[in-house]
Amino acid sequence: MNLQTERIQALCQQLQLDAVAAEYPALADHTARTEGSHSDFLEAVLKAEQEARQQRKCQTLLRLASLPAVKTLDDYDFRFASGAPRAQIQQLAGLAFVERAENVVLLGPSGVGKTHIACALAYQAIQAGIKTRFITAADLMLQLATAKSQGRLKSYFNRVVAGPRLLVIDELGYLPFGRDEANLFFQVVARRYERGAIVLTSNLPFAQWSTALADDSTLTAALLDRLLHHSHIVQISGESYRLKDKRKAGHVQRPAATTIE
Repeated sequence: MNLQTERIQALCQQLQLDAVAAEYPALADHTARTEGSHSDFLEAVLKAEQEARQQRKCQTLLRLASLPAVKTLDDYDFRFASGAPRAQIQQLAGLAFVERAENVVLLGPSGVGKTHIACALAYQAIQAGIKTRFITAADLMLQLATAKSQGRLKSYFNRVVAGPRLLVIDELGYLPFGRDEANLFFQVVARRYERGAIVLTSNLPFAQWSTALADDSTLTAALLDRLLHHSHIVQISGESYRLKDKRKAGHVQRPAATTIE
């Protein structure tokens, strides 16, 4: 390593240009071999640095999002999930709903891929540089209750509820909420109303949401009014993907068709 190379490496370190430090020798050699200009070389090293920073940002956003798994829509089996509205879901992948602070509500029985689609939309948002948070409804309530008991509720709302541009809440309805929990969940929806997008999954039709929200029909109506005002409702029907192999083997009976209203 000559003195000039040492000086360049030192400058890159001071300016936190890690990708430039790593890539510039190869890019300089390529520019010389292709008889490129100084501007071509400068553009190439700046592009390398930009791409590296974008990759680091996405990795950080992915870690902070707490996704249970990385899923994409390319991985979703639309051939099996014939009850999933493919065109609507692919349109949502454009993320315009996030820009407009709208909500997406995924409804359907267990096993039809609601969580997969929610994770895929979250991952798409992360790749676009959008701060995202994934959490189950049960964990959200547990964390809210803990924050409230410790006097940290305002801080939790600012950081977890209001912080991300996209908040994914999975599995509403699997565990019923008590009255205090239902009130806290209403505050979550109200806090993000027209400020940030929500993707929410549930196995319950809207008519049954009050059973999950402390049987409080007034609170449920107020919550649905805010959640659905600017929303996209994705109705998914069909059989459980997780049980398809067992059903083929005859171990599980095919369920009767149900409709979510």
